Amino acid sequence: MFSKIFPKIHTEGYKFLVISVFVTIILLSLSGFLGVVGLLLTIWVYYFFRDPERVIIGDDNYLVSPADGEVIKVEEVDGPKEVGLENKKFKKISIFMNVFDCHVNRTPCSGTVEEILYKPGKFLNASFDKASEDNERNYYKLKDKSGNDIVIVQIAGLIARRIVCETNNGQELNQGDRIGMIRFGSRADVYYENYEPLVKIGQKTISGETLLAKK
Repeated sequence: MFSKIFPKIHTEGYKFLVISVFVTIILLSLSGFLGVVGLLLTIWVYYFFRDPERVIIGDDNYLVSPADGEVIKVEEVDGPKEVGLENKKFKKISIFMNVFDCHVNRTPCSGTVEEILYKPGKFLNASFDKASEDNERNYYKLKDKSGNDIVIVQIAGLIARRIVCETNNGQELNQGDRIGMIRFGSRADVYYENYEPLVKIGQKTISGETLLAKK
């Protein structure tokens, strides 16, 4: 119960939490009202960087959500050209993370990381279509246990300024393993083949738990 109310936080959050506590102390010395504002900011920083444990289905017949958030796209598209898949058709699910969602991302399936590619870019609102092509983003190309190509794309948002990658080329991942996080509002795209979607636009997702698609 304690871990649900006060989950651990991602290592990226410690420095921001220290800064917010320091700012709160300064604001409190100026006025009680400002101190309350600082306290609320500190609570939000802690909440933003939370990294709760999740219950993973552990079934290779499913893809699980890489992110907490809201499904904003379910469509068929060409694969991302950045990782050489532009000549293949994929289904794509896009999940928008607002600043109140957990921003730790997880792999939808077990498999091998074949390529990781970081692309610098702009900081448009992550819910815009052009964010997939123009924003700062990080690609993870995986091969699942059945030989299917699965691509997860972390896309920075309007105020995000850093994508944190915690995965290496050639790494073997289990379904639901953490792959990294994005700071302060963002989006995750999943490209996949040979699975059928189980979610619809507007649906809320939980990273590592919500079932996105099924073989």
